[in-house]
Amino acid sequence: MSLLQGKVALITGASRGIGRAIAIRFAQEGADIAFTYLSSVEKGQALEAELAAFGVRVKGYRSDASDYKAAEELASQIVADFGTIDAVVNNAGITRDGLLMRMSEEQWDVVINVNLKSVFNLTKAVIKPMMKAKKGSIINLTSVVGIRGNAGQANYAASKAGIIGFTKSVALELGSRNIRSNAIAPGFIETEMTGEINEKAVEEWKQSIPLRRGGQPEEVADCAVFLASDLSRYITGQVLQVDGGMLT
Repeated sequence: MSLLQGKVALITGASRGIGRAIAIRFAQEGADIAFTYLSSVEKGQALEAELAAFGVRVKGYRSDASDYKAAEELASQIVADFGTIDAVVNNAGITRDGLLMRMSEEQWDVVINVNLKSVFNLTKAVIKPMMKAKKGSIINLTSVVGIRGNAGQANYAASKAGIIGFTKSVALELGSRNIRSNAIAPGFIETEMTGEINEKAVEEWKQSIPLRRGGQPEEVADCAVFLASDLSRYITGQVLQVDGGMLT
């Protein structure tokens, strides 16, 4: 039997990169998929068709997770369309890098809103149906940068560190309701976002990783499958590093 058979999962920011890989793996494991996208309608429709080919129910929603009211409406719409929400993967994220002395207020605010506030918005929106069902898995995408910091990414690191504190607090609050809350901290994952970094810097990164390579989005997706499935039913409040040993 597939690991996520009969479960309904919501994945934010699923049109590319890690979010897309998670949506595909979840569909392969039998989950019905609700996913959000913001910019590309074409990409959203293409992903809907690709996921439906696995024989699961799929619906894409154009929604901004950093908008509190939009997140509430999204959760209500998914419950109306699918009946419940068993797992949520808070994946939507952006970067606006720059040294702190040159960082604008706008660069700070937009990263905190999209990366951190969206996690609060959607988690708050989905806990009602999860409490009703007396079960649920909340999976938040953080980063190794949220654990150790990174020069030129004070805004991003703060947003990702905030996700860790939020994840652990939610685990303590909702554990008695059989709702689990965990985070995944990817290291250097080869996506469109990291594709913009120059080759020399990428090679230096790889040499600092014990496994001597960058990770693939599918390797983060496998971890998300584990956390959404009943294989992790006694795991909550944890941060799983998918980083090739980078922060060992």
